[in-house]
Amino acid sequence: MRAFYGRLIGLEEKQPPSSLAQFKLVWFAVGEGEMELHFLPTTDRPAENDQHICLMVDDVDAYRHRLRAAGVSIIEAELIPLRPRFFCRDPFGNLIEFTTLLSEYYSAR
Repeated sequence: MRAFYGRLIGLEEKQPPSSLAQFKLVWFAVGEGEMELHFLPTTDRPAENDQHICLMVDDVDAYRHRLRAAGVSIIEAELIPLRPRFFCRDPFGNLIEFTTLLSEYYSAR
């Protein structure tokens, strides 16, 4: 998990609060916020679903290239005007969307 989210994607790992010491988790800084990734026992859940996290990045093509070069399978997404994006799965099978919102995205109709 650290190798994928930290070294490959480039998220900065943070020290979780000591109050969470009993949990197996990793914290990452994401923009002005944080993301907690927990190591949970195997649960019954569908192998394929569309639930995912979305990471807003400055250069979606650079991430596509970096992930592909590392052997990660890229899933091209349905086109959304002014919002280039793609999906991939992390080593645990979680679906991740990478996207960039172009400046005109919010004002486009």
